[in-house]
Amino acid sequence: MKFFLPIVLVCLVTASCTHNAITGRSQLTLVSEADMQTTALTQYGQFLAQNKVVPSSSANEQMVKRVGSRIAEAITKYYQQKGLGSQLDGYKWEFNLVESKEVNAWCMPGGKVVVYTGLLPITQNETALAVVLGHEITHAVAGHGRERMSQQLLAQGIQLAGDAALGNDPKALNIFNTVYAPGAQVGVLLPNSRNQEYEADHFGLFFAAMAGYNPQEAIPFWQRMMQLGAGSSKPPIYLSDHPADEDRIAKLKTYMPEALQFYNGAVKK
Repeated sequence: MKFFLPIVLVCLVTASCTHNAITGRSQLTLVSEADMQTTALTQYGQFLAQNKVVPSSSANEQMVKRVGSRIAEAITKYYQQKGLGSQLDGYKWEFNLVESKEVNAWCMPGGKVVVYTGLLPITQNETALAVVLGHEITHAVAGHGRERMSQQLLAQGIQLAGDAALGNDPKALNIFNTVYAPGAQVGVLLPNSRNQEYEADHFGLFFAAMAGYNPQEAIPFWQRMMQLGAGSSKPPIYLSDHPADEDRIAKLKTYMPEALQFYNGAVKK
């Protein structure tokens, strides 16, 4: 009897794992993408209603929408070329700039994106913003939030019944709000969190390059982020669940040759 529960958990995890065709990694998926998108739409609307959204007449807001739209277009084209266009079903992209001193940006399932004004003095230019948005959007399209949420559902023994359960289950909704900004905290399962961050760096760099943004800007941007956290025992929110800056920059340099190929192909068109 004492072996029964572990066996059940192994069976549940095995049956609930899906293969991510882009990253090549298996992911635990105990909640549907459709349910995640429905909940994201509600939570995104509530967030925008409770925070000061920069008006569309602002040049910075226009920049956020321009960069986001170009990256979304590049991602859509990439998925279609891979024969995986259906994985973006339900995506209705929205990009908003919100007044906040936080150095942060995030993307919910279904393409619901927020950039905080506090990030812009660090990005300093449109290309660096593209690096950030490529990273954050990759988290969404690669199903990282759904994976983290599934891990927490399993860890807390929460079983959802039906696609409507997520938004109606207070415990599950609380997990959703801790996985996604603005309620997101340091990754609970750090090894997986690190894997997800490197995947987001990797493919986010490629997507920014495909959108016609020079990926080499990623290096000075992350160097500025490193300087931002220097001398502080508590890193900014944007860095809280991310790899060490030196490790990230070293990895980005290994991705750079392929990213430059995507960039060169984009600017020649």
